[in-house]
Amino acid sequence: MRQLDEKQLLEELWSKGKPLAVFMHTPFCGTCKVARRMLEVTEHMLPEGIIAEADVNMLPKVVEQYKIRSVPALLITDAQRSRKPEVVYSMGSVADLLAQIRGVL
Repeated sequence: MRQLDEKQLLEELWSKGKPLAVFMHTPFCGTCKVARRMLEVTEHMLPEGIIAEADVNMLPKVVEQYKIRSVPALLITDAQRSRKPEVVYSMGSVADLLAQIRGVL
């Protein structure tokens, strides 16, 4: 997973081209570590470069703009940026994550 800082994340969210799923986390979150493992498996079943990650502690503008309430969270947007990115908080299984991300491909 590519690590994005706030500037890179905002640029990717505003530019069209390919779908994007950003794993939002904090370094010491135990639930985030479990979600990361599921996303690592999911990542191997998707086209390269769709999944990225970002530490919410370093994203004050993004957290405010997209109203991120908790972590782990997955910010998902389609390639054309035709609608507001969806924020997913429930990461029940690899199959669930795969279905949610493939929904914007």
